[in-house]
This record gives sequence, C-alpha cells and structure tokens, in this order.
Amino acid sequence: MTAADDPNILPHWRSAALITIDMQRDFLSDSPYGLAGTTEVIPAIAGLAGACRASGRPVVHVVRLYRPGGSNAELVRRSLLSSGVDLVAPGSPGSELAPGLAPQGAPDLDHELLLAGGVQEIGPSEYVIFKPRWGAFFETPLQGLLERLEVDTVVFAGCNFPNCPRASLMEASERDYRIVLVPDAVSQVNAQGLEEIRRIGVQLVTAGEVVAALTAAGEGS
Repeated sequence: MTAADDPNILPHWRSAALITIDMQRDFLSDSPYGLAGTTEVIPAIAGLAGACRASGRPVVHVVRLYRPGGSNAELVRRSLLSSGVDLVAPGSPGSELAPGLAPQGAPDLDHELLLAGGVQEIGPSEYVIFKPRWGAFFETPLQGLLERLEVDTVVFAGCNFPNCPRASLMEASERDYRIVLVPDAVSQVNAQGLEEIRRIGVQLVTAGEVVAALTAAGEGS
C-alpha cells in the first residue's frame, strides 16, 4: 500500500469542505504588496467553490484584516504597517475577496463581526472567518465550524503556499483531518514543499480531480 492509498488519509468527499486562504484583492499578483501567481489561481479556486456549491459541500474563506498601524499583525509585518501602509485594512476594497470567488449576491465582509471572532455566512453553507496569524486554526472559529458541519476532510487552496497555506496544513494535520492540497489552486507552490507535506499525509489532488470527485459525491448522496 502506498501512502496515497492509506485508508486513514484518503479524502471523504461527502464530508469535505473547501478552505480558501487569503484570497483578497490586496494579495493579488498586480497589487503593490501582492504575491506573484495569486491572480492566476482564481479560475481554479472559483471552479472548486462552484463544485462545492453544486454538491452541497461547505466553503470557508479565511481572511486577514490588519488594523491601521498593524497593532493586530504578526511582528514581522508591524514595521511595514506602522509606516502608513494600508494592507487588507478593515473596510477597504483591498480586504474584500478576490473577484469571482464569493457566491452571487454575497454581501461585503462584515469586518466588525470577523475581527470579533465571528463567522459570517455569505451564502448557503458558505462562510468567512478572520485569522490573526498564519494558520487558519490559530485563535479562529474554524475547528468549531467544521465540527458543526460534520466535516472530516479539508481541501485547501489560496495564497501563498510557503506561509499561510502551509501553516494551515500543519494545523489541520495536528487535528487529525483528512487533508487535500490543490497545487494548481495555490500560489507559489514548489516541488520540495509539496514533497514535504505529502510525507505528513497531505493528498495532492488537481483542481479538475477535486471537481470530479465532489460532483460524483454529490450525485451519489
């Protein structure tokens, strides 16, 4: 048996949720403080989200919100933010989800609710939460939300692999989730990093394969 076939880590598509990480306008490729390759993965992530909606599976968008001056930012970014740079500032256009990712008719982000640790529902089984640091689980309501939704498989996509997605993968592993990373829906992936996370049980699955699996699971439910 190969690691990819191990029944302890194989995805359960009928109890899966898509987790998007930091897919906000200020982080898009052409933004002043954007990350290369982030705009380019929007179509793949939009396809994943669409498949989840069609099959009735949850989508959770995890976002950053830096207060002016950076008082709630990690230490490494406080000098930049205290210099007057506004990056995913609460209420700013740059803090909103990247175009094409939110469901039709979704409201703008409720920054006060999110900063207070709340869960914003922006569509049927579709949510936004705020994370104060790299990982999606650290001091966030994510685990409680996933438990309420009876999710045991998490599918990660977003921006940008070496930082927040990778930290979130480690946190998910520590919580015994079945984990999928979609490399063609994540910016700044690299071969060494992908091999390293594969060794801790993360399944590497293309966006097309995930869409097909979610569609099949939805049809079989």
